Amino acid sequence: MSIAAAGTLLQRAHWIVAKPLFGNRGRVALSLAGIALGVALGVTVHLINSSALNEFDLAIHQLAGDADIIVRGPRGGFPQTLYPQLARTPGVAAASPMVDVEARLADHTATLEIIGIDPFRAAQVQPLLAKSLGDAVRQLLAPDAILLSSTAAQRWQLETGDTLRLRVGTKTVTLRIIGLLPPGAFRQPVGIMDIAAAQWRLARLGTLDRVDLRLRPGTAIGQFRRRLQATLPAGVEAVTPRTEAGRGASLSRAYRINLGVLALIALFTGGFLVFSTQVLAVLRRRAQIALLRVLGVTRRALVLQLLAEGVVIGAAGAVLGIASGYAIANYALAHFGADLGAGYFSGAVPQLHFEPATVMLFFVLGVAAATLGALAPALEAARRAPAAALRAGDVEANAFDRRRCRRTWPALVLFATAAACAMAPAIDGVPFFGYCAIALILFGAILLMPQLAATCLQRLPLSRYAPLQLAIAQLQAAPRRAAISMAAIVVSFSLMVAMAIMVTSFRQSFDAWLSATLPADLYVRAARGGDSGFFSAGEQSLISGIPGIASVHFRRERSLLLDPQLPPVILLARPIDIRTAKHRLPMIGPALVPPPGAPPPVWISEVMRDLYHLRTGQRIELPLAGKRVPFTVAGVWRDYARQSGAVVINRVLYTRLTGDTRADDAAIRLAPGTSAAAVEQALRNRFPDSGVEISDSSGIRARSLRIFDRTFAVTYVLEAVAILIGLFGVSVSFSAQAAARRSEFGMLRHVGMTRREIGAMLGMEGLLTSTLATGFGVVLGWVMSLVLIFVVNRQ
Repeated sequence: MSIAAAGTLLQRAHWIVAKPLFGNRGRVALSLAGIALGVALGVTVHLINSSALNEFDLAIHQLAGDADIIVRGPRGGFPQTLYPQLARTPGVAAASPMVDVEARLADHTATLEIIGIDPFRAAQVQPLLAKSLGDAVRQLLAPDAILLSSTAAQRWQLETGDTLRLRVGTKTVTLRIIGLLPPGAFRQPVGIMDIAAAQWRLARLGTLDRVDLRLRPGTAIGQFRRRLQATLPAGVEAVTPRTEAGRGASLSRAYRINLGVLALIALFTGGFLVFSTQVLAVLRRRAQIALLRVLGVTRRALVLQLLAEGVVIGAAGAVLGIASGYAIANYALAHFGADLGAGYFSGAVPQLHFEPATVMLFFVLGVAAATLGALAPALEAARRAPAAALRAGDVEANAFDRRRCRRTWPALVLFATAAACAMAPAIDGVPFFGYCAIALILFGAILLMPQLAATCLQRLPLSRYAPLQLAIAQLQAAPRRAAISMAAIVVSFSLMVAMAIMVTSFRQSFDAWLSATLPADLYVRAARGGDSGFFSAGEQSLISGIPGIASVHFRRERSLLLDPQLPPVILLARPIDIRTAKHRLPMIGPALVPPPGAPPPVWISEVMRDLYHLRTGQRIELPLAGKRVPFTVAGVWRDYARQSGAVVINRVLYTRLTGDTRADDAAIRLAPGTSAAAVEQALRNRFPDSGVEISDSSGIRARSLRIFDRTFAVTYVLEAVAILIGLFGVSVSFSAQAAARRSEFGMLRHVGMTRREIGAMLGMEGLLTSTLATGFGVVLGWVMSLVLIFVVNRQ
């Protein structure tokens, strides 16, 4: 291409694209801001989630080292007698046993992951971990020695030589910090101990939590894993490090997907903002476009010209949004952490990384949203006859409006398709068709908007107040213009209403569930968080013997590995039987009385029923004490606290099967006339300086609701941004209409209307349009909330 041809091309690009954009700076700025906000939110959410997952994956691979297979048991561990068997298995080159305990700090409300290792065995499987111990290996063999990661030391202002106090059972264990791990060893709060010391000091004698295996060269990992799994006790799984990382990440997958969808909704709303502004810009430039057609510009060239404007807006908005997204993500990680209020990554300290694929993805999404927003106006402008557009007045356009307003079949087709999608199952646990149903409902509502607007506007009564009468007449004469003005706010407001209804419904259900599951007067827990706190059998007797206690029910909480691809199921051992189940659990549907000779009953949560495809009356096997024990599903109950599933078993039966007499917490009912304060003080006297947590039902309920609100706080921010983009759309729409109606305003001023009256007329048009849009948004949001509650959330 010659220099002259390139100069001509640049001049044409300036005339076709740049000049119309610079001629409408306000409209372009708001459209660009809408795209930038949507892209920024998407980039922020993706980067924070991606950084947290990368850190989580890095921690698992750092601990696994060169291991090919991880033999993992439930949080309660498995007998250490399994270790020699694993180490002598043909094909195993080295085996490294570990104890992994989430221990409660005595001086803080946080927990610390403590990993007990055999330093000499770890050197064969986790060489980097062993190397990070340096010269501290000999000191680590002391019974009270612990090495801390730099992150843990900085978080709690600890140094070498300080003491670390942990809650184990109801007692305090004091450890001596002999040094700090190098910063690159672990970026999470972690403590490293000798495995024998960890078993002793953390009350884990005779048990292990995992054994990492490095296989001999040439061993087929998949075949070895399958052969090994067949020899392991029930509840102990052999998995690869990749499976281990995927199982941990799956806990937060639903939360991350929903945040990503909310961020894309903001971008979707930004695309509607571009649509609104481009439609009105096309109306304003109707004569100019018609003149270009008369002078020989083809329809294809005209469409490309108008699409180029959308591409420029999308590209500029995407670049601005990507830069803003990186800045926001960096600030959020530095000041709020990676959990975004939900607690999934509360221990992670992720670092932000530049991701070219993410940049390209969101750049393309931003350009695509703006281009699609400009596509419909471009096609309509190209279809319009030049001669009709050159004539003065809007009669033809308005007639065209009325004809187009009568088309309802496209919207009905979309609604029917949405109903079919809402009935489709999830794909790999992701409610893809549920999200498609919401999108189809939105598009159908937008297509139906002109007719709804025309129907409602025609029924507005005329007023004697001239500005109001003119406002009503203007809206009645151009219902499609009104519908275009309403589109952005309907989309954003309906999504806000849908989310608000869903969250409010969820919160009310959660509140009612708390009230039903907290019937006791006082609740005593050995330690909040972690798995190192418990009440021994003797301590349970001490609690039961306190004067003023009418009854006390102890509960044991353990984890069960039922599927290596899924997170553990929580086992709740508590006093319960067939007669009392319906009173002590929020049952869903009728309970079953197992027939004589059937396995003993258990009651599963709704989540466990859905994840494992179980039903009432079905026989299941649970891994207890290394054996698979058959049970009968006697009923399904609702549980909002354990999203990976839970199963309730009679505690007496659990103790008989496992020999575990410990308890994690106790529910206390007071005798009539007994003061709760007096019983609480007696409990504290029984367990001085133990960190035992004592709460009444109202305190637990208030704390749980605060956690709920913190978890959903980020959704409120995303909703606010969507509303902000919708308001941008209304602002752009009316400013463009005002600019396009200058001649009309001049005529009105000529016949005697004052500037104040013209301003009042525009304000009333905006008020009527916003009122209709809000009403439509409420109805549409209610419909979409049904899909969110009964389809998306369930799946």
